[in-house]
Amino acid sequence: MSDMPAALEAANLHVRAGDHPAVRGVSAAFAAGQFTAVIGPNGAGKSTLLRALLGLTAIHAGEVRVDGRPLTTLTRAERARDLAFLAQGEPLPDSARVRDVVALGRGAGAWRWGLIPTRPWTQEDEDAVKTALERTDTRQFAGRRVSELSGGERQRVGLARALVAGPRYLLLDEPTNHLDLAYALELVRHLRCEVAGGLGVVAVLHDLNLAARADRIVLLHRGQVLAAGAPDTVLTPAHLHAAYGVRTRVVHDADRLLVIPED
Repeated sequence: MSDMPAALEAANLHVRAGDHPAVRGVSAAFAAGQFTAVIGPNGAGKSTLLRALLGLTAIHAGEVRVDGRPLTTLTRAERARDLAFLAQGEPLPDSARVRDVVALGRGAGAWRWGLIPTRPWTQEDEDAVKTALERTDTRQFAGRRVSELSGGERQRVGLARALVAGPRYLLLDEPTNHLDLAYALELVRHLRCEVAGGLGVVAVLHDLNLAARADRIVLLHRGQVLAAGAPDTVLTPAHLHAAYGVRTRVVHDADRLLVIPED
């Protein structure tokens, strides 16, 4: 086990949405210390794959492994500690103060009925909350209510709540949706900082130019992996035309890739 690279893995994963095969034979490894973007057209199976990796939806066949261990063998507390999730437009209680919202994430897996802590609050918990606020640049409004925040600020608070438990992997479902360009880039910068610290980040993204900033991309099409690898090997005109049905031009600008639609 110690010789195995740390990764969240999907092994020949099959997931159904009702009678529809939403994910079909997907095998992919999402490494710790790596930012992986999952892209593909609507209905490609991106969100379904994310939910399967988290254990939030039933798997028809195949297996999810966390650092070599089958997800099904992990306790609820172990899952909550190892895996964190930031949903699209993370729902946060408007009347709650930012610091208290972040603190809720510290109790993931250790709350009875989601309301009553099963262990006392410690100095370690308090330090973790302060660190999460600092890492997401939200400490300056820790005392404000969520209703007073902008969309970008709310998403950073959601990120702080996800990070406070110290997960090994963070999964995000369209985290930049409804954010303007400045906030979207800011969120990606925060994610890159966390990756540099060893966190494995898996993010479903629609913006291909944001996805190009990832270390690795998995392109899904009709529930299957069409391409996976470094951005310059996945974001090609041929792959994008096969997945999205549009013609594109991919431009290399210094160390960046830019995807320009031509249709």
